Amino acid sequence: MKIIDLRSDTVTRPSNEMRQAMAAAEVGDDVFGDDPTVKQLEQYVAELFQRPASLYVPSGTMGNQISLKAQTEPGWELLCDRDCHVVNYEVAGPAVHSGLLVNLLTTERGMVTADMVRNNIRPINLHCPLTKIVTLENTHNRHGGTVLPLDEIKRVREVCDEFGLILHLDGARIWNAHVATGISLAELTAPFDSVSVCLSKGLGAPVGSMILGSEEFIEKCRRVRKLFGGGMRQAGIIAAGGLYAVKHNIERLAEDHANARYLAEEMNRMPLFSVDLSRVETNIVLIDIAEPESADSVLARMKEVGVWAVPFGPQRIRMVTHLDVSKADCEEAIGRVRQAFS
Repeated sequence: MKIIDLRSDTVTRPSNEMRQAMAAAEVGDDVFGDDPTVKQLEQYVAELFQRPASLYVPSGTMGNQISLKAQTEPGWELLCDRDCHVVNYEVAGPAVHSGLLVNLLTTERGMVTADMVRNNIRPINLHCPLTKIVTLENTHNRHGGTVLPLDEIKRVREVCDEFGLILHLDGARIWNAHVATGISLAELTAPFDSVSVCLSKGLGAPVGSMILGSEEFIEKCRRVRKLFGGGMRQAGIIAAGGLYAVKHNIERLAEDHANARYLAEEMNRMPLFSVDLSRVETNIVLIDIAEPESADSVLARMKEVGVWAVPFGPQRIRMVTHLDVSKADCEEAIGRVRQAFS
């Protein structure tokens, strides 16, 4: 029985064409700055986002945490959504690596608004930490792949400028926001001082993320990358997979979005499950489960029929579409789930 793996868009495997590009990659020592394929990837991605420079790093978590470390001081305060990746899935990185106090804000659909930022900036006095940095996540994982509205992001930028705050974007799935909205990657990310983007999710590369920003900022990030143990040697082999991904796999994300919509609508038709279809904007589907079933019991039964997903709470599971799951696979998955719970 074929496994239909909907746990995450991180489970993709390199295509034959991507493997060929990796096998043929010209390499050097990237710590010495002479790996030509890494340099080509960094230049290509920087130009794609219309930024002065970018840096290749091993993971999205490292990309976010390097970005925070490179532009903050211990004791500063970070404002972010309560459900954001930076604080839920990065092992307390802001506190451990950067000594940041984290102020978790409850949002609608993951959007920390301009009013929220303004209302949570601490007064300048002896007793308070300095509120100095804001992090947004686009698309937003735990809110179901929702796309943050660009107009509101621009208003957040205005407040940050007014109060001297840094604005960072966890853009792990910014590619999905770009395809869903038709807004260019450069325009979507222009309001931010720093940006991290992931190559190993929807784009299907096996390893790596990118940090984008000014040349001065990227040089700071390069030093922090070394501090964090992220300096790599003949990294061109894996960078070639990332380069192939950004050149060939962005526009096809529309297929993942269509497949996610199909899964959401069909799961919503089953009495046991409910999906807020208004939140299915990209490739993530959050599915609520009626009692007495639970996420664990549902996932166990789904696994028996070869459909894999992940828990997202006691009564919620998550499915994510990606380039290794076709429309036919999604149809097969729905058939198996329907039969398992009929």
